[in-house]
Amino acid sequence: MIQHLIVLPVVLPLVAGILLLRSRQGVTRTKRLISVASTALLVLIGIALVAKAAGGEVTYYALGDWQPPFGIVLVLDRLSALMVLLTGVLALGAVVFACAGDDEKGSNFHGLFQWQLMGINGAFLTGDLFNLFVFFEVLLLASYALLLHGGGKARIQSSVHYVVLNLAGSSLFLIGVGILYGATGTLNMADMAVRLAELPAERDGLVKAGALILLVVFGLKAAILPLYFWLPRAYAAAPAPVAALFAIMTKVGIYSILRVYSLVFGESAGGLANLEQAWIWWFSLATLIAAGVGVLAARDLRLLVAYLVLVSVGTLLAGIGMGSVEAVSALLYYLIHTTLVTGGLFLLAELIGVQRGKAGTRLVKGRPLKQGGWLAGLFFVGAVGVAGLPPMSGALGKVLVMASAEGSQQAWLWPILLATGLAATVALSRAGSTLFWRSQGDAMGEALPRRQWFGVMWLLGASPLLVLLAGPITGYTLATAEQLANPEAMIHALFDAPMIKVDGATP
Repeated sequence: MIQHLIVLPVVLPLVAGILLLRSRQGVTRTKRLISVASTALLVLIGIALVAKAAGGEVTYYALGDWQPPFGIVLVLDRLSALMVLLTGVLALGAVVFACAGDDEKGSNFHGLFQWQLMGINGAFLTGDLFNLFVFFEVLLLASYALLLHGGGKARIQSSVHYVVLNLAGSSLFLIGVGILYGATGTLNMADMAVRLAELPAERDGLVKAGALILLVVFGLKAAILPLYFWLPRAYAAAPAPVAALFAIMTKVGIYSILRVYSLVFGESAGGLANLEQAWIWWFSLATLIAAGVGVLAARDLRLLVAYLVLVSVGTLLAGIGMGSVEAVSALLYYLIHTTLVTGGLFLLAELIGVQRGKAGTRLVKGRPLKQGGWLAGLFFVGAVGVAGLPPMSGALGKVLVMASAEGSQQAWLWPILLATGLAATVALSRAGSTLFWRSQGDAMGEALPRRQWFGVMWLLGASPLLVLLAGPITGYTLATAEQLANPEAMIHALFDAPMIKVDGATP
């Protein structure tokens, strides 16, 4: 069974989704049990994959027994294992939260939720560009329906922009993949890296065009300036569990940049090496500035959290732009932190909105919250973490990112990153005082369901836990960054080492 672990993060949600979509009847206890059990099992599989990859060995799974570069392969290394585990942890908090009643506001929530997990995990594990496109489409198709879950004018309006921009991105993705295939004759990323090292100089311009087109696509997925305008309204309008899961969506774009450009366009690519870094660096700084302005301008808690997601995007991309092993290690630690904390804040915003009644999540005076003490405490933990204040993990993550900057990078990154942190602190302080202090009237409403409390605490509790486990986690992220900087290990694993067959036998 151990040899089939690599494919389970794709197969398990696929099967669970099929079971959940067989019946279009309302949400039942059985559907919830299948969905939660499948997601919890994904967490356990993610832990097993991280344990398997922690030793540094790169392994792969060949579907249909087709040897690379001709067949479909799923590749496991430290980075892909980390991202699969992170997805499972985030999804578990979101799906348990949804089982308190959000899943009943529309049809087929749990089946679509599982299929989105299939697309996300497939994108993290695939070893070739075309199947990266395929898994992108799977997760996007599921996200289109999940964004509209429950209906409403705001969701329909935001979904139009979301769908149109992502369809345009998919078209560009195919064009970029087609250009690279025409120039290199392969779509397997490891094989493409080998062929680029031997590519005639006259084809460099064609390959560079394809690579930059893909950079635009991945930048759209990651929501980098000027391609981020779809994100704030879409995330703010989405149902709370969907918005929480969407916290990993921008990380799919960031992962794709890390994977493709470190493997295919690494040091061995000659004149094409590291072609993304200069672009990413300057646009990441611009994204930080624009997101900081958006944070200050937000007048709704959901929208505020959405702009905080953009702040994290700029910070992560700055780490890629710096390009060093230390910077990549720092951004991976910060990626874990920001994914879980922003996901938890989306769920917390829903709880606050429910107890405030008509005022909802708008940052205006409203009635006192029935469970205001608990909600205020959780908001404080989330706010301190996401703003990057000690002693939470956000502070450690930002310190690691700033410490990895060298020379002139410090002069640009430090003031911008600190200024956006200050903007986040001001905005969150203003939001907290409005939500919990500037209230009037009598508290009304019912106590919130335990499942929703669990979802919020599960995700926000990650911030202090990441501080307590900072040693082993940063050790793992540093080893992951070093592995990314050494793409020869993956190339050797796919073309020189024994292959794992679908039936489990090795030749």
